[in-house]
Amino acid sequence: MTSGIVAVVKQNKKGGKEMSHLVICLIICVLTMVSYIIGKWPMGLTALVSMLAFVLTGCLDPATAAGYFGNANGLMMMSMFVVAAGFNRTQFVRKVAASVNRIAKGSLTRVMFGYILITMLLSQFIQSSVIVYGIMAPMLIATCEEMNISPSKVLFPIAIACISTVSVLPLGAGATVFAEMNGYLEANAYTTYTVALTDCMKARLPSMIIMFIYCVFFSTKFSPAESPLKGKAIESRADKREPLSPFKERAGYIIFIVTTLALLFQPQLRIQTWVICMTGAVAMVVFGVLSEKEAVSAINLPMAFLFVGSLAMGGALSQTGAGEVVGDILAGFANRLSNPYLIGFVFFLVPFLLTQVMMNRTVIIIFIPIAILACKAMGANPVGIVLLVQSACLSSFMTPMATPAIPMCMANGGYDLKSIIKQSIVPAILLCAVNVTWIMTVFPMYS
Repeated sequence: MTSGIVAVVKQNKKGGKEMSHLVICLIICVLTMVSYIIGKWPMGLTALVSMLAFVLTGCLDPATAAGYFGNANGLMMMSMFVVAAGFNRTQFVRKVAASVNRIAKGSLTRVMFGYILITMLLSQFIQSSVIVYGIMAPMLIATCEEMNISPSKVLFPIAIACISTVSVLPLGAGATVFAEMNGYLEANAYTTYTVALTDCMKARLPSMIIMFIYCVFFSTKFSPAESPLKGKAIESRADKREPLSPFKERAGYIIFIVTTLALLFQPQLRIQTWVICMTGAVAMVVFGVLSEKEAVSAINLPMAFLFVGSLAMGGALSQTGAGEVVGDILAGFANRLSNPYLIGFVFFLVPFLLTQVMMNRTVIIIFIPIAILACKAMGANPVGIVLLVQSACLSSFMTPMATPAIPMCMANGGYDLKSIIKQSIVPAILLCAVNVTWIMTVFPMYS
């Protein structure tokens, strides 16, 4: 009897400790976001201070925090900075920019049409928005110089396009998404329903079309004409130094093309993406396309620190159980709703907001099982809800914590957090409205 009481007391104390960590974690997250918005401290410094606060308060394990400095996505992002800088050093980007300008005849809409179309096509084969953005940004920046406009006018729409449309079509990595979804259904013992190969395309194709129309025809109306940071954007316009020697020029082309092809066929090569990107970055220096000093200066350290701090925030939220707490509340709330469209709205909105501060893979792992169990309790078809959660988690572009592509874009375009959020509002509303309306209609919860 006494031992039972002691066990209960210990459990309550443990639960109280976990709850206090959760509250502290949320407070640090809020203060971090406020600091980002006010902008008194550089975002990289804020991110590192935030990470230290998570560690010192016990919200994040020190070893886990240290590991974020060697995160594969971070290494990939920094390597792509160097690869893009090397490619930008060649004459190719100038030639492409001049050709695009001749075809577009000075029309920004025609320029966006071409770049957005290519971006979305690449996103079907390369399941990484960082890589797709890293391939497209140098050419678009050079085109901006040809047209005498600021890159801040067009770079964020490219980021939105490569983030929100990744793996929509069942090509490359997109062909395996349905198997992953069915794996979740099997793991949660709800195999009455299954996800077909084309269901993910059927669910997300309308939002892909809407994003194409928005990014081509409307996005630049919400973009700043000049960098909000007034000259603090990374130096990434077409290079004005002396042209490279013929050997180095050809080396720059070949390295960039081989790196891109290796990324396209990465599943077949079975080489991790960060290894491919880093190999390309090292090759740019080895073959003299960039000097060692130029390569180091191409790495935007403040944005690298911002990314590390973002990982720390997501890790702290995950480690303190914030995601599970929100998920449990969401499931309980959904069970009380009777309208499938309202349920769909809740299951899109909450993961969408969480994935702005946590890695989308973490949010998917938390929320898809919760969505399946909630549908199982209601005796409903979970396919639509599962696809809604996936769509929400692949729409992470509102903050630099959302995906590595956003810090990279912020570095190139000289964006601050306020300008990123301002440009995100309309596409976020469009994605929510289209996804919820379409998916809950095509994949009804009740037959």
